[in-house]
Amino acid sequence: MAYLPRVIDGPLKNRLASAGAVLIEGPKACGKTQTAKRVCASEVLLDVDLGAREALAVDPAIILSGTAPRLVDEWQLGGSLLWNKVRREVDDRQLPGQFVLTGSATPRDDVTRHSGAGRISRLRMRPMSLFEMGLSTEEVSVGALMSGEMTPCSDPGISIHKLLELLVVGGWPINLGRSVDAAAQSNIDYLANAREVDVPSVAGASRDPARLGRLIESLARNTATEVKISVLARDTTGGDGRETPLARTTIYDYLSALERLMLIEDVPAWSPHLRSRATLRKESKRHFADPSLAVAALAASPERLMADLNFAGFIFESMVIRDLRALTAPLGATISHYRDSNGVEADLIVQLPDGRWGAFEVKLGPERVDEAAASLSRFAASIDSQRSGAPTVLGVITNGTYGYRRPDGIAVVPVGALAP
Repeated sequence: MAYLPRVIDGPLKNRLASAGAVLIEGPKACGKTQTAKRVCASEVLLDVDLGAREALAVDPAIILSGTAPRLVDEWQLGGSLLWNKVRREVDDRQLPGQFVLTGSATPRDDVTRHSGAGRISRLRMRPMSLFEMGLSTEEVSVGALMSGEMTPCSDPGISIHKLLELLVVGGWPINLGRSVDAAAQSNIDYLANAREVDVPSVAGASRDPARLGRLIESLARNTATEVKISVLARDTTGGDGRETPLARTTIYDYLSALERLMLIEDVPAWSPHLRSRATLRKESKRHFADPSLAVAALAASPERLMADLNFAGFIFESMVIRDLRALTAPLGATISHYRDSNGVEADLIVQLPDGRWGAFEVKLGPERVDEAAASLSRFAASIDSQRSGAPTVLGVITNGTYGYRRPDGIAVVPVGALAP
């Protein structure tokens, strides 16, 4: 299958021109290796090359020799020994673009956070957005939106049934061209492997796959919500009363392992200055790296999602977050959410390094645009714009509609039109 360009391609080339090495992190099967191979002249694949791992134990320099840029795939299998050798090679060579490292798990001691500064640049890669899958009309630029521009566009033509299929299939490159049923089974198998192999490996201790599976199911049922740890713990009992809930510390251990595997990526709460005395809610919203993982955890189908469009709306919100994370990565944007004690909320806050920010509501179905616009207006009125700055855009991201700016200034954005 031909390579489909990724949003990260540009930033990767830019980083290689300025840093000695680039680390691409992301969940397994999101496309890191194929993207890295496009810019590398030689490679070593530690996950499949036993000889390379044996050589690593003797002398790390052996596997780092090769034409630059050299790809070191699944670098974390070499641990801190390999990381430190890469860092030293970068120092010795004093040239940019020497190595590309890819990793699908963050080491427990997280050496990358404190020993690669100034030498190794980090990029986060996620499953494919609709834009990267070639399913966007590319008429609405997120970058332009963040500058206050809204380009009117036609309905991209993604029907509700097609959208629900996309939620099931997900943004995994391996699923491109597969039937919905085949992709769904692949995603179920992916989660099973994570539950039975990856999490125990990363956690460094024996884990109960059945209870971990129930935790993953609970996270799936509570996608895009601020579900509490106590609720997640209760859901691990199996519901028959014969098991006690997992301890909070165990839940945190499981969540930490899932985060280190980059299978979950929560959306933190935003903290602006307020006009009112409302109390800001600080809980993060729970999200998987790709909405299809939540669907797979519940073995749901497009038909089941159609029968529960309220739940499908939460999964749709997760898909929009996946896409915006990918599309805004070159901008250095952060994504958060907002809710206060008065019930005022915004599903997504996109903020740029220069301080510009925009707020979005995500709604499945254009019939909910008026409701979402009213919510955004209440939200905007609650923010002290003198201290936090005024939003450059307020928008409703939905499906099955045209893109336009309403008389109240709020943009209506079809998800199938988004581009970087």
